[in-house]
Amino acid sequence: MADDTHSQAHRIPARIAAGDAVCVIGLGRFGSSVALGLMDAGVEVLGIDSDITIVDSLADHLTFAAQADSTSMEALQQLAVPEFDKVVVGIGANLSASVLTVSHLIDFGVPQVWAKAVTDDHARILRQLGLTNVIQPEAQIGAQLAQQISQPSGSDKRSE
Repeated sequence: MADDTHSQAHRIPARIAAGDAVCVIGLGRFGSSVALGLMDAGVEVLGIDSDITIVDSLADHLTFAAQADSTSMEALQQLAVPEFDKVVVGIGANLSASVLTVSHLIDFGVPQVWAKAVTDDHARILRQLGLTNVIQPEAQIGAQLAQQISQPSGSDKRSE
């Protein structure tokens, strides 16, 4: 019976990969926000993180959540990650894990990959790998906030 459950667990990611699902690797603040937002939008999500505590906390909120080392090609293959058309890499703090994970996704031929970068050098390395969807959340949100703050507001009654 345990073998059947184990086998069935591996079929679940493959089933959702066949649809318009998204795999999110790295379920920290950024990755979990992306994953939960996608679920709210009706998109199925495979969430992967190396921390079992994070995986357990999101297991009831995602289509499928798994604890795995994303730097292992074998672990990603077992979870059917190469079958996904869209993958988000939310790993930021561990530069080598981020770069190696993105490299595996490129090797698998995943068509659309987005990756979080925490520094300009991190972003540069991801772009050197050929990634065009590099997200620097803090820098991008900071720039947006600065633009909003600097724009005069038509509804600002204090200046009258």
